[in-house]
Amino acid sequence: MINQITTNLIFIISSLLFFVSFFGCDIKSDENSSSIEEINRKSPIAISTVKNDGTYIKVVYGQPYRRGRTIFGDLEPWGEVWRTGANEATEITFTKSVLMGDQAITRGTYALFTIPEPDSFTVILNHELGQWGAFDYNPDRDYKRMKFPVTDLSNPVEAFTIEFSDPQYSMTTMSLKWDVVQVDIPIRFYGE
Repeated sequence: MINQITTNLIFIISSLLFFVSFFGCDIKSDENSSSIEEINRKSPIAISTVKNDGTYIKVVYGQPYRRGRTIFGDLEPWGEVWRTGANEATEITFTKSVLMGDQAITRGTYALFTIPEPDSFTVILNHELGQWGAFDYNPDRDYKRMKFPVTDLSNPVEAFTIEFSDPQYSMTTMSLKWDVVQVDIPIRFYGE
């Protein structure tokens, strides 16, 4: 009886080892698919955050570099929807409602697009998440559109950057900077 149990146990363990070694290759394909995705990304991922009295804002974006190019009006044409970064469309998350410019924004995650113009940028919050670039951008999915003025910079910014100022008096400024352009977007925290 003990011999039969031992034989069965050896058979079960051998079978498990066979299946793990034979089918274990499929596990590695998931790892390879993520590295293929990373190869397709030409720009690193960047994250910018700010927190104030329980409200948290996070922006996840691809951070392209200037590399001596003229960005706005050339690489990114005037008047066309831009993903506001590189790779996937930029996404912004609000954990509580805020005021962006003069628009009330409810908590949630949105795709962040912009339309560059020489003197202003139209900032678009869109409901369609997980987009690659702005190739499938659908204006019917827009949540809000707001316009903010451009500030010309005297020194070019090499890496596209989104950053928040330190909160003061329940306010922060989200700044978009690249090449010789800066767009400041005032945000007021007020909760829900």
